[in-house]
Amino acid sequence: MTDPRRPLFARGSFLESSRVAEVLRAESIGGALVIAAALVAFIWANTPWAATYDSFRDLRIGPHALHLDLTLGAWAADGLLAVFFFVAGLELKREFVAGDLRDPRRAALPVAAALGGMLAPAACYVVVNLAGSGDMAGWAVPTATDIAFAVAVLAVISTHLPSGLRTFLLTLAVVDDLLAITVIALFYTDELHASYLLLALVPIAAFGLLVQRRISHPLLLLPLAAVAWALVHASGVHATVAGVLLAFTVPVLHQHRPDERGLAEHIEHLVRPFSAGIAVPVFAFFAAGVGLGGWSGLFDALQDPVALGVIAGLVLGKPIGVLAATWLLHTFTHADLDDELAWADVLGMAMLAGIGFTVSLLIGELAYTDGARAERVKVGVIVGSLVAALLAAVVLRARNRVYRRLCELEAQDSDHDGVPDVFLEDRGSE
Repeated sequence: MTDPRRPLFARGSFLESSRVAEVLRAESIGGALVIAAALVAFIWANTPWAATYDSFRDLRIGPHALHLDLTLGAWAADGLLAVFFFVAGLELKREFVAGDLRDPRRAALPVAAALGGMLAPAACYVVVNLAGSGDMAGWAVPTATDIAFAVAVLAVISTHLPSGLRTFLLTLAVVDDLLAITVIALFYTDELHASYLLLALVPIAAFGLLVQRRISHPLLLLPLAAVAWALVHASGVHATVAGVLLAFTVPVLHQHRPDERGLAEHIEHLVRPFSAGIAVPVFAFFAAGVGLGGWSGLFDALQDPVALGVIAGLVLGKPIGVLAATWLLHTFTHADLDDELAWADVLGMAMLAGIGFTVSLLIGELAYTDGARAERVKVGVIVGSLVAALLAAVVLRARNRVYRRLCELEAQDSDHDGVPDVFLEDRGSE
């Protein structure tokens, strides 16, 4: 009889583990590019040539007649991040249709952890600002997890951590992205033009019809995607929603040959390098250029309740929410931790989820259009993400040493398995 208590963070199937490993390698490279782009922008914005950075970011291009004469920064936030959310949508659909998470019991943990990781940071932000400025517009800023940044940190500090934790981080971040785009659509839409939104359904439906018939030629799909994006943008809903809607139309499984790779995986394989290598780093470059005005400016920014609320949400709220959701699932359901894991592992991954760079910056730009407050939100996101990354690194490096030592002991035991006992006894007598 099988054990009714299903392990949390259990190792996935062989195919799933292999796929996740491939994704982690790709995202780690993208994460390194995001960090590099953000550093370049931050340094540039704090040099005597900061005005040239601002001018470059605020340069307007695009057709005015179509209301698309946007700044380069807006094109990065509205346009390039739509590609990022398209890939996230493909990943999410693939996970729940054909991945290990098609099992509701396995899917329950990352979904619950993502929900907890959204509610607790929002509560931290609200508490800090109730006692301070009373400004609640940025409550959603610390609720997001940056998958590229988090995976890049994990790739640097982890060599022996169980694959179950890595799978958990990837899935939590993808679900987190879906929750974030839902929040953006519901709470950061100032004015809704329903006619444009209804019109957007036409190219989205045409896109879906083509991909359902396994027609994936870029000359057919890209124009439809561009029209859908433009109509969603004109509707007042944030244009990145178009990326998720388009992704959900792509089939995961082959209709006649279930064992063959689905179109969603094929398209994801093609688009992911552009998303991880260009779209997200370019957005980070335009979003992270915060002029502090020296140490005094940084000190002033960190006294703002909005920045403090963001930092508290990322550093405290995220791990509290993820841990609480995991503990509740462990206590009140038949789920249990895998035998090879400890709660210290969960703590480290929960801290790592506090890296909210990309999507947090996006929500911050939507929440605050005022220059001074927007800049301080960015300071909160950058400082909070860095602190969360450092704390997670301390915990996970310690756990990594534990698992590395276990691997070494197992290797020694396996070497002894093929040696006759008499030689082992002789070695012991020496």
